[in-house]
Amino acid sequence: MSGLFITATGTEIGKTLVTAALTYQLRQSGHVVTALKPIISGVSDQEMDGTDTAILACALGQGLDEATLDAISPFRYKAPLAPSMAASLEGRVLDYDLLIEKCREAMDHPVFTLIEGVGGAFVPLTGDKLVADWIQDVDLPAIVVAGSYLGTLSHITATLEAMKARGLEVRGVVVSESAGDAPDFEATLAEVRRWTDLPVVGIPRIRGAEPWQQVPDLTALAGF
Repeated sequence: MSGLFITATGTEIGKTLVTAALTYQLRQSGHVVTALKPIISGVSDQEMDGTDTAILACALGQGLDEATLDAISPFRYKAPLAPSMAASLEGRVLDYDLLIEKCREAMDHPVFTLIEGVGGAFVPLTGDKLVADWIQDVDLPAIVVAGSYLGTLSHITATLEAMKARGLEVRGVVVSESAGDAPDFEATLAEVRRWTDLPVVGIPRIRGAEPWQQVPDLTALAGF
């Protein structure tokens, strides 16, 4: 089994962009790859176009039929909240054991498996499980995705320190340029590199359809 877990310092930062880009780049290089975003919140089954799940399906070269939807994102919630809160609003509790089982089923096949988390690395999934537990239980190295907004240096450092304390392997940091009045992007990348000995890759703002096709090469982070 081989693969990567794509996590982040927070939400709406660029995990799906990175996951889709890696999916596309690995497929272009001739590798067999699958991508999952097992948990997604803030969606409706009747309006999945344009969602993170739809983006991953496109990067995989698949249409978004019901089977593909269930394969990529089997745990779906309507409220745009942490899974523990979103599930509670629907009178449900995320089945953590089933989540791990679904991930391992994908990883048991002879493919490179990309698993995109939800929110940041320490978002609650259930009453006693965090995304960090999920990363540990699927036993995959992780990539940490961050923005370039003011404050990101603290968020990156804290996330890396906390993951290290749990014994989680991190392969690298991907900094996706934030919109708006963010600090200088190249200066931010240089500062991130000063505070970690991990590979750091920057993704400048990309416009247009299917931006994941224009992302700088990330395949070295996957070990290729």
